[in-house]
Amino acid sequence: MDGRMSLVEHWHDTYQKRPPTRVTWYRAHLETSLALLQSLELPLSSAIVDVGAGASTLIDDLLDQGFSKVTAVDLSASALAVIERRLGARGEGVRWCAQDVCDVSFEPGSIDLWHDRAAFHFQVEEADKARYRAALHSALRPGGYAIVSTFAPDGPQRCSGLPTERYTGPQLAEALGLTLVEAVLHVHDTPAGNHQRFMTALMTRP
Repeated sequence: MDGRMSLVEHWHDTYQKRPPTRVTWYRAHLETSLALLQSLELPLSSAIVDVGAGASTLIDDLLDQGFSKVTAVDLSASALAVIERRLGARGEGVRWCAQDVCDVSFEPGSIDLWHDRAAFHFQVEEADKARYRAALHSALRPGGYAIVSTFAPDGPQRCSGLPTERYTGPQLAEALGLTLVEAVLHVHDTPAGNHQRFMTALMTRP
């Protein structure tokens, strides 16, 4: 795949060709992420960004819990439009960013929780990993948290036709320059009935 625009087109086409409930990563609710989030007991005034939000229901669940400073980021405007339509007026306070998270303008240290389910593991080039890490460290306040899900070491090597990186909790924390708090191994069942091994890490910025 050649260049950032090709990636945008790839994800746009993916969401155009399949309904959100049929993509391999579809899950009605992100139970593992939600459980880790709830364990933090963050104030409802906390600023949360969902990286690679796609068309998932995490934004819905965050609003249901009372969080109001929510940002949804995805390369695909088509994916974000699915959430916007689903939420209707409830989503008026959400910040929608149809772009690479590394290009989003966040106030330095303004984010309390950075959430990413399976976006970072598509960063297979060292330069792309470094861009992502720099964006995360700029946006996330010291002492803030990150919940990041990737394929586990025995998970798939590719997803949606793209290569992926696989991580243990300690490996991911090292790659992102964060401190590991907890790592959870779990299985995701795709709509087609296939099993994918995931690892979700709760980390904090020193």
